[in-house]
Amino acid sequence: MPWPSMSQPSTRSRNFLAALPLLVAFALPATASAAEEVQAVPQVDLGRYVGLWYEIGSFPMFFQRNCVGDTTAEYAAKDAGTISVHNRCRTADGFIEAQGRATVVPESGNGRLKVSFFWPFSSDYWIIGLDDEYRWALVGNPNRKYLWLLSRTPQLDAASLQKALDIAARQGFDLANLRMTPQGGELPMSR
Repeated sequence: MPWPSMSQPSTRSRNFLAALPLLVAFALPATASAAEEVQAVPQVDLGRYVGLWYEIGSFPMFFQRNCVGDTTAEYAAKDAGTISVHNRCRTADGFIEAQGRATVVPESGNGRLKVSFFWPFSSDYWIIGLDDEYRWALVGNPNRKYLWLLSRTPQLDAASLQKALDIAARQGFDLANLRMTPQGGELPMSR
């Protein structure tokens, strides 16, 4: 069978060429947002950041699969840019805890840390949103697989929650994966 003449494109070719601008228009925004890098906040005062945080919501990690609520993270300053990490959550059978340590990534303004619970493995812990008064923090990682919304109190007011969620969305996190964390002995809602 001879090739179609270049001067007379086939119906299939004409349809493809007609649809090409639409395909490009729909593909470009997704490509552009996926290519943008996650940004950590430029500066974190670790003296203000350490202490007890309540998890308001998260993209849960594998080790959080049995957590049903009352999830907290407590950070304490150690020597030379090292922070101890104590995570805790309620399960159906009681509480589970994990101890780890975080180290500041050099020249990150303290907004990027590496957290390790099992040496020699570590994970990125990037503070991507932070309230001016350190009442809430939004933590993610560069591949957008994990996200945590933390608060100094067990509940977060609606305006602060929306501000944090807006930051996460602007940074390309898929909020359909966000699971809200019950605090104060509340039972999780069935989905």
